[in-house]
Amino acid sequence: MTIAEFIYLLCAATSAIAAVLLLRQYRARRSPVLLWSCFGFFGLAANNALVFIDFAVTGPAANLALPRTLIGAVAMVVLLYGLLRGADA
Repeated sequence: MTIAEFIYLLCAATSAIAAVLLLRQYRARRSPVLLWSCFGFFGLAANNALVFIDFAVTGPAANLALPRTLIGAVAMVVLLYGLLRGADA
């Protein structure tokens, strides 16, 4: 495993841990911003996991650029929606 592959996994783990912590805080406070942020970070974790799969596991045999981009874009839109919706409250 190269340093780059390790960093891809570390980014995925960090995003997943952040999502879990946001979910725990949401259960305690019931703030919609926390829930939407949780969904956004789960999407970012999936995006980072796909980066690892694309570059480390499949290599040049498969190109997962489109699914990675779509998942990352959806995660950012969900996060932005949650932040904008929370600003109204």
